[in-house]
Formats: sequence, C-alpha cells, structure tokens
Amino acid sequence: MKAIVNVNGTIADAQHAVVSVFDHGFLYGEGVYETLRTYRQRPFLFERHLERLHASAGMLRLPVPLTDAEVGARVDETLRAAGFRGADADDAPEAYIRILLTRGVGDLTYHPDACPTPSIVVIVKELQPTPATLIEQGVGVALVSVLRNHPGSLNPLIKSNNLLNNALAMQEAIRRGAFEGVMKNHRGELAECTQSNLFVVKGGAALTPPLESGLLAGITRQFLLEIGPEAGIPVREAVLTEADLTGADEAFLTSTTREVLPIVRVDDRPIGNGRPGPVTTRLLEELRARALAANAPAAVRR
Repeated sequence: MKAIVNVNGTIADAQHAVVSVFDHGFLYGEGVYETLRTYRQRPFLFERHLERLHASAGMLRLPVPLTDAEVGARVDETLRAAGFRGADADDAPEAYIRILLTRGVGDLTYHPDACPTPSIVVIVKELQPTPATLIEQGVGVALVSVLRNHPGSLNPLIKSNNLLNNALAMQEAIRRGAFEGVMKNHRGELAECTQSNLFVVKGGAALTPPLESGLLAGITRQFLLEIGPEAGIPVREAVLTEADLTGADEAFLTSTTREVLPIVRVDDRPIGNGRPGPVTTRLLEELRARALAANAPAAVRR
C-alpha cells in the first residue's frame, strides 16, 4: 500500500502531493509533527498525541488552525482514502500516520506575520511492524558523539520538523553498524535515542531519564510509566549515565511505531546476558494487550 497525503484538505497520492517551496516548514524548518499508529485500524492514544502537538506548537507560537475534532476528521478521511476502514480482524494491516503542522507559506523572512495561514499535512501509509527477529534477538545501539540539543538552544520537548540533530546522531550510529544511537546531554547524562526513548532495567525496575535531562516526552514512554506498576513492574524516572546503561540487567527503547524493543548490546559490550530480558518482554506484552483492548470494537469492550 502506497502513501496517501492530505495537504490542507486536498488528498493525493505521494507522487502528486504538493507543498509550496515558500512554506516556512521547508524554508526554515518551522513546524512540528506527531507520529501515530493504529491498532485494529484505529489510531492509538490519539488525544495524547494532539495534546503534545499543541504543546510543541505553543513553544513555537504556532497556531493550530483546526479544532481537535477537525484534525481527527482530516486524519479519518485520509485513512479511508488510503484503504484503512476500521476492519476488526486482528490480521488486518495497520496504518502509520504522520501529522505535520508548519508556519505556512510566506515571504523570505523570519517574521511570523509573513505566514497568515499555517499548513497541515497528514501522511498515511501501511505500518511496517518491527520484524519478529529483532524482538526475539534484540538490537545493538551506539553511544554517539552528537549531543542532544541544549534546552536553552532548541528545546527537545518540541517535536520539531527540524530533525538535523537527530539525523546527524543516527547517521553516526549507522556508520558504526548500530540499529540506534544513544545521545547524551550537555552534562554527560543519557538523554534519549535518536528516534526513541531509552530505558534501562536494574533490579527488576525499568528506569528512564527524566525530562530535565533534555528529551522528548514520548507518548509510549509515558504510557509505560503508567501501566508498568499496574502490571507489577516498577517504572520510574532516574538520571542515568553511560555506566547505568552498560551495567544494566536489561535495556530497551520505546516509540510509537517500535513499541518496546530490546537492546542487547552497546557498541561491542553486551547488556546483561546479551539477550532480551523478562521485564522488557513483559512490558511489550502489556503494551500490546492494553492497545488492542483499548481499540477493540464496542461489542467486545462490553
């Protein structure tokens, strides 16, 4: 299934979707975005993603030109145009969704008044799930030299369309043969991965850096902080260092599309016994069970 794109209410395939070269999202990277996925062909934690979109836009003083209901309707019509119609079968393909909000089209200036109307783009395509082999065997990460943006420079809490910091870090990880790159902050603390949040497991507890360490407030990260204790697994924030990662019993990364993915080595050093651990596996199972239950048809939920 190919991508379908909705640009300011106009739906087209990827080849014919058009954004002006004078859009400040293109010219200056002025924009924010959210990535979602479906379970049972329904967007998961949609309201939380919209809340974060508003928070990111607010830090850019970028108005959202649609109500939340209108954004939801635009996502729904794009899903339908792409062939996702809310089928209930567990083996039906799931969707990847990206919502982008930019400053809009304007003159070549930084002045926000030059852009009277923000742009909203919705991209929908079939979700490519994480291969089962990666979940069963785990992945390797690299501690990269690229530091996470200083909050006083470009706050990582802004889920910005300008991803150069992340891209440079990920490209270093790729050159070193790693699946992901782990970034530190300006104090040398662990912050997050280039496309995901980071957790280490020690003594049966899953620990993740606090937002004060300079990272994005991941939706899946927050969800695990909530559901982990309910499943009998302590999940909490803690300032982490390189030694915490290399000396962990387990480690994993989280994101909307990757869910919970085991990390089994850092550079050439194994984590724990070099295999996915029970805490990681249990949290992945709990996340999937909660997501499928939340998006079950109404008759099933009753």
